[in-house]
Amino acid sequence: MLFLELDGDGPLHQQAYRALRAEILSARLAPGSRLPSTRLLAASLRLSRNTVLLAYEQLFAEGYAHSRMGARAVVTSRLVTNSGNKGGLPSSSAATPGLTSAGERMVALSRERLLRWDLQAGRLPYDFRVGPAFADFPQAVWCRLLGRRARRASVRDLDYGPRQGREELRAAIADRLLRHRGIDTSPGRIVIVNGTQQALDLICRVLLERGHRVLIEEPHYLGARSAFVAAGARLIAAPVDEEGMRVPPARASAPAPRIAYVTPSHQYPTGVVMPLARRLQLLDWATRCKAFIVEDDYDSEYRYEGRPIQALAGLDTTDRVIYAGTFSKLMFPALRLGYLVLPESLVEPIAAAKAIADTGNGSILQLALADFIEQGHFERHMRRTTKRNRMLRTTLLEAIAQQFGDRAEISGANAGLHVLAWIRGRKGRPIRSVTEKARQVGVGIYPVAPYYLTPPQRTGVLLGYGQLGEREIREGIRRLAAVLG
Repeated sequence: MLFLELDGDGPLHQQAYRALRAEILSARLAPGSRLPSTRLLAASLRLSRNTVLLAYEQLFAEGYAHSRMGARAVVTSRLVTNSGNKGGLPSSSAATPGLTSAGERMVALSRERLLRWDLQAGRLPYDFRVGPAFADFPQAVWCRLLGRRARRASVRDLDYGPRQGREELRAAIADRLLRHRGIDTSPGRIVIVNGTQQALDLICRVLLERGHRVLIEEPHYLGARSAFVAAGARLIAAPVDEEGMRVPPARASAPAPRIAYVTPSHQYPTGVVMPLARRLQLLDWATRCKAFIVEDDYDSEYRYEGRPIQALAGLDTTDRVIYAGTFSKLMFPALRLGYLVLPESLVEPIAAAKAIADTGNGSILQLALADFIEQGHFERHMRRTTKRNRMLRTTLLEAIAQQFGDRAEISGANAGLHVLAWIRGRKGRPIRSVTEKARQVGVGIYPVAPYYLTPPQRTGVLLGYGQLGEREIREGIRRLAAVLG
């Protein structure tokens, strides 16, 4: 019998996963040995079987173990462990001397595979990974603009730039936000950042102390959770319904959250859109609680049905909203350019934190992006890629309906680059080990459970379609339906 000790940090399925991983890396569970059955391990740890199944799925996804249909899970035979000082993988339980508590939290977070953005080796042929498509990006136009700015660069362009970012790019962003998101702002309230993750990190540095409360959607974007956890914040989960995050009452007795993090235009990962009434309710809550709202508008450009609703920042009259935008989902992630639209009171603190963090973004990239926007290339790119994504979305929905029928319930199909599919097995039962079963037939899907602090008792998977063609989508869904029965 295997004796495991949970560390008490985070969701139970992640605690069980870390405990099992430590046994494998220390060779107490030797390569090629069988893992305990999920039923026995659940009884031993006094956990639900669903919780143990989620831990096993994480082990399968990271390559620590594998399973075959109808057989017990087995530790990967070729895995090099830490036994005998063979120079294998570092043990997650080994503490690094001298780290602060914040450093230890960040190391622990970095070991979670779900916080990896880079592509992994051995990518599957039918990978429904959530992310932008590059097929329609006008790379030749971009390279021409970038080369022109590089050839004509002045001494000023080669020197350190303004800590808030180049005026040319901030002016182009301000103009576009007014026309497309209803946000009337000035370049002086915009700070250019290295994408959404740096935006969140800067917000945490300026607004959060250890123990401060953060209201976060349930489910939620893992990058946001990691930033807040690294800052030592206490997360308060607010359930997401068909209208987005439910707004809690503003209680005078309890300490109010310092921040509410939301994705109102296309909630991640459910995809629901927050209607105007709920947005106004959230703004009223923030005013009453004297909290800031972080509005992550990561892919609001991709909308396929109905008119877009004005951004929270455009509705804000009391300077409570911090608006975060990014070009990674709209152009390409390696660009590493995003921006914050800030209340006047936060411009100086955020700009100072940005200057300390990295002394600013590269001027030539910023100037090329400003040209790309001002010369109309960005708008043409968005029209072209939105048309393509609409076609791919239709193909995906038709394939799911054809292969799964009423066994699949779709959420978030009206916008963005992915849908959330709730899938039922035969007789309406949850499907076990869904990720591993899909991988066996070359299909990459991504369970929704890790995006919850308390995982749901049903099977949900994220299906991104931006990086696949129509034929690949149809074949991938056909294979998925066949293997899930």
